[in-house]
Amino acid sequence: MNDRDLEQFREFMVSRWPALVRLAYGLTGDRWLAEDLAQAALARTCVAWRQVRRADDPDAYVRRILINASNRRFRKRRPAEEIRDVPDGAVADPAVLADERSDLMTALRELPPRQRAVIVLRYWADLSDAQVAELLGCSEGTVRSQAWRALAKLRVSAALVDGDAR
Repeated sequence: MNDRDLEQFREFMVSRWPALVRLAYGLTGDRWLAEDLAQAALARTCVAWRQVRRADDPDAYVRRILINASNRRFRKRRPAEEIRDVPDGAVADPAVLADERSDLMTALRELPPRQRAVIVLRYWADLSDAQVAELLGCSEGTVRSQAWRALAKLRVSAALVDGDAR
C-alpha cells in the first residue's frame, strides 16, 4: 500500500468508525465487542483496500465484512450477551440517550440474531430490504418476514411494555 492509498484508507476509516461501531453495537449489544468487530472489519478492509475502493458501494462492502465477523462469533459458540452501556461518542443526538433507548436495547437483545440483524440494518442503518437481503445473503421476502416477526416480538416485549416506551 503506497502513501496515497494509506491516506485514503485513513480518511475512510476515521469517517466510518462511528457508524460501524453503532451498527456493531446494534448487532451485539456490547460496547466492547462492537468496537472489536468494527476494528476487525476495518483491518480486513485495509488488507483489501484497493478492491474496496473500486467497489460500487464501499460502505456496503465494509458493512458486509462487519456482519460476517459478527456472524462468525455464533458459529463457534453462542456468547452470552449483556447490554452494558451506549458507545461513547457514537451518537451525537442527546435525545437518543433517553431511558427508552435502554428499554429498546434490552428488547433487541431478546431477539434471535438474524431478526436483530434485520431490524438493526433496516431501521437503525436505514437500508432498503434489497440492501439488507444482499448483506445477509437471503431474499427480500426473508428480510420482510424476519422484520415482521421481530417487530411483532418487540411490540409485546416486556422491556418496552413495562417501560411504556411504545
